[in-house]
Amino acid sequence: MSLHDDAVLVLKAYDSGHDGQGELRQTYLDHLAAHEDGMWKACDAGHLTASALVVDPERGRVLLTLHRKLGMWLQMGGHCEPGDATVAAAALREATEESGIAGLTLLPGGPVRLDRHAIPAPCHWHLDVQYAALAPAGSVAEISEESLDLRWYGYDEVADVADASVVRLLQDTLARL
Repeated sequence: MSLHDDAVLVLKAYDSGHDGQGELRQTYLDHLAAHEDGMWKACDAGHLTASALVVDPERGRVLLTLHRKLGMWLQMGGHCEPGDATVAAAALREATEESGIAGLTLLPGGPVRLDRHAIPAPCHWHLDVQYAALAPAGSVAEISEESLDLRWYGYDEVADVADASVVRLLQDTLARL
């Protein structure tokens, strides 16, 4: 099965019953139907990305990265790569690479949220499929070349440093936990 086919299946199974997520899911499905290359950065109309909010439920905190290009505190994530078998695998790979934490596991139940955001030309949109990844006990984060900084934040601190999309991702992750 191709990554494109996996994304279609994941999106069709996604529980999108709240705050515009159903309409957004349909936008993603329409995009993939119209663009066979819709999983890849080369697709000028936009492309799917995969991300994961790294959560440490035992300590009530999340790990955020200070994105090198955007200068914003965000969840780990990025572009799908040809070696990614599934969208979930892409999210887990990105979270592991950017956090430096081995042994992350995705929260069961598939994606937590979808988030569509504009990016500079030549491409126009990131259609982000957002997961949550559970950090093993005693995890130590290690900064990667893609980040300016990594920092653990208590659940109640996230709204002070991150944008609304990260806050919504955290809220939906906590509801699933």
